[in-house]
Amino acid sequence: MLKGVLSRLRPSRRFVIIAGHLALVSFAYFTAYALRFDLQIPPEQLRRYAATLPYLLVLRLALFHRFGLFRGYWHLVGLRDLKQLAAAVTLGSVSFVALLVFLGRLGGLPLSVPALDWLVTIMLAGGIRFVVRWMREEPFRKPSRGQRTLLRWMKEEPFRRRPIRGKPAIIVGAGRAGERLLRQLLHDPRHPLHIVGLVDDDANKLGRALHGVPVLGGSDELRRFVAIHHAQQIVIAIPSASPEQIRRLVARAAETGVAVKILPPQLDLLADDTPQINQVRDVQVEDLLGREPVQLDLKDVAPELAGKVILVTGAGGSIGSELVRQIARFNPRRLLLLDRAESPLYLIHHEVSEAHPAIDVVPVLASVTNAGRLDRMFETYRPDSVFHAAAYKHVPMLEWNMIEGVWNNVVGTLRLAQSAARVGTKTFVLISTDKAVNPTSILGATKRVAEQIVRELPSLRASDTDFRVVRFGNVLGSDGSVVPLFKRQIAAGGPLTVTHPEMKRFLMTIPEAAQLVLEAAALPEAAGRIAVLEMGTQVRILELAEQMIRLSSLVPYHDVQIVFTGLRPGEKLEEELIAPGETLAQTTIDKIRVVTGNGGGAATLARQIRSLIAVTGQGDERTVVRALTAIVTEYQPERLELVGRGGGNGNGGLVRPRSANGNGSPRRRGNGTPPARRATVVDEPTVPEHLRPAAGEVGGGVGND
Repeated sequence: MLKGVLSRLRPSRRFVIIAGHLALVSFAYFTAYALRFDLQIPPEQLRRYAATLPYLLVLRLALFHRFGLFRGYWHLVGLRDLKQLAAAVTLGSVSFVALLVFLGRLGGLPLSVPALDWLVTIMLAGGIRFVVRWMREEPFRKPSRGQRTLLRWMKEEPFRRRPIRGKPAIIVGAGRAGERLLRQLLHDPRHPLHIVGLVDDDANKLGRALHGVPVLGGSDELRRFVAIHHAQQIVIAIPSASPEQIRRLVARAAETGVAVKILPPQLDLLADDTPQINQVRDVQVEDLLGREPVQLDLKDVAPELAGKVILVTGAGGSIGSELVRQIARFNPRRLLLLDRAESPLYLIHHEVSEAHPAIDVVPVLASVTNAGRLDRMFETYRPDSVFHAAAYKHVPMLEWNMIEGVWNNVVGTLRLAQSAARVGTKTFVLISTDKAVNPTSILGATKRVAEQIVRELPSLRASDTDFRVVRFGNVLGSDGSVVPLFKRQIAAGGPLTVTHPEMKRFLMTIPEAAQLVLEAAALPEAAGRIAVLEMGTQVRILELAEQMIRLSSLVPYHDVQIVFTGLRPGEKLEEELIAPGETLAQTTIDKIRVVTGNGGGAATLARQIRSLIAVTGQGDERTVVRALTAIVTEYQPERLELVGRGGGNGNGGLVRPRSANGNGSPRRRGNGTPPARRATVVDEPTVPEHLRPAAGEVGGGVGND
C-alpha cells in the first residue's frame, strides 16, 4: 500500500506530503492524550502512546491514500474533500480500535482517546487545507512571512500577486445557480470579473451576502445599481426561470446599456463538475420567445428511421439540413439528400458524411418538378420515408414570381408524392406553413394546395403511402427570416425595417421544427392528418426588434432607428394555425396537436389541379390566380390589373394598383413566367410519360427550405 502511495506522488512532493501527514497524525494522537489527561499525561500512558502510534500511522497513511487525499489541490479544497477526509479518518479510527483488540493491546487505553484523536485529526487535516485555500484566494497585497513559508512547505503554486478588482459585474439571481457561478468566478483568475453585487427579487435575501458579496435589491432597480457600482456587465443566473421571467429580466438588464450574459435556461446546475463559467453566453433570440422551447422525446422515432432509406428534399436549406442532422443520429441505412442548389447540397453532404461515416449519404442534385428524374431516383433507391422540405417560401418574392411559386410548390409536391406512391414509400411528410391558413399570398395558397394534394387527392389516398402534413410558424434563423435581417441592420448602424407596428408571428427554433417533423412522422394519430406544434402566443415583431437593439448595448430610436415600411404584398398582420372548419385534437405527445375536419372536395380536386397545372404551364398569371382561388376558396387576393399588352415578361405585366405600404408606387412584376413549358395534364395516378418534362427542364425546383 505504501509503495503505491509513494509511486503516485511526484518526487518533489513525496517527502513533504508523507512527512507532513506523519507529523500531523502523531501530533493529533498526542493531543488526544493531552486533552484526556488535562495536559498531564502519566508515564505509562506515554509508553502506550509510543507503542500504539506506529499502527495508527500505517492505517492513517494507507486510508488517506485510498480516499485520494494526497491527490487533491489544497487551494481548491471543497465540501467533497472534507467528506472524503471525514470518511478516511472515521474508518481509520474504527480500524485502529479493532486492530488493538485483535492484538490484545487495548487494555488500559481510555476509549475517549481514539474519539478525541478522531476529532482532532479532522480539525487539523481539514483546517490546514482550508487555510491554504484561504491564503490562495484572499487578494493579499503582500503575503506575510508565515504565509509564504506555509505555501512553500506545502509545495503549492507560488503565490502570485493578483489585483483586487477586475471588470465590475452584477449577477442577477442569488439562488443556487448564482452562488455556484459567483464561487467559480471568485476562484478562477482566468475570468477577470469583479462581482460588485447580486440582485434578486426575493425580499428575504435583501441585505444578505454570498461569499462576502452583498445582495443589493430587486431587479427593478438594476439601472440604479449599475450606475452606483459602475458595472460593465450583467449575468442572469436563474436557469429555472420561466420564459416570461427571462424576457422581463433581459428587458430590464438591456435597459442599463451594459453587456448582458445569461446561463442557459433549464440548465442542469445540480450535476457534478458543471463548468458554469463556460456556459455563460450571450442572450439569444430564443430566450425572448415568451415560451419554453419544446424538447420532444424522439424515442418513438428511432424504429421509423434506423436501418431505413430516408429521403429529405430541400436538404441544403435551414429546415432540411437540420432534419438531415437529426435523422443521421438514428443511423438510417441510406440518407438521400435532394436539393437543386449545388453549394448547400455539397456542404450538408460533406458535413453528414464526415460525422456519420457508417451511413451511405447520397447527394441528389435535382429539381422536384422533374418527374423523370424523380421516378428514376425512387426506382433506384426506393426510400422508406420522404420528408418534403423543398419549397419556395419568401412571401414577397413569390408575389412577383407566382408562376415559379406554383410550379415548384404545387407541381413539385404532386410529382414527388406520385413517385413516392408509385414505389410504395411507407411515409411521406409534407412540411407546410401557418401561411396556408386563410392565405393572402401565393406562398400560402400554394402550400394550401399542396396540403390538399397529399391529403385529399384520390389516387394518393388509395395508395399504400401514409401521407402526412406538418404545419408550423416562422422559424428563427432560417434563410431570409427576420432575425438575420435585424442582425445585419444593427451591424450596419440601422435602421431596422419593420413592416407594421402590430405585425405578429408565431416563432419557433430550427431544432423545434425538425423535431416536430420527425415526431409527426412516427405519431400514430398524425396518419393522414396535419400535425401542429403548440406555439404559445404570437411575438410582436416590433418588440423583438427593440429587444435585439438593447441586447447589442444600444438604445432603440436613439442609437438605432426603427422605421415602418408598410405591409408587403401578400402579408397579413397575424398568422393562424387552424382554418375555419378545422379543430385541434390532442395526441399522446403533450405539445403536438392534430387538425381534424375541413376535408372533402376530393371529387373535383383532381380536375382543379389539372386546370391549375395547365394554366401555369402557359404562364398566364391572371388565369393562375383564378385557378388558385377555385381550389382555395378563402384565398381572395387584391385586384390585379393588366398593364399593357406584351409587357416586359412577354405575357403582360401584372401590377397591384397601390402597394400596401401606402406610397402609391406601382411595382411591375419581373420575369414571372418561366421558359416555355408544355401544359402538363395530370392523369391520375400517374403523369403520362409523354407529358413529363425533359430531364434538363429549366425552372421550378428545390429552394433552400
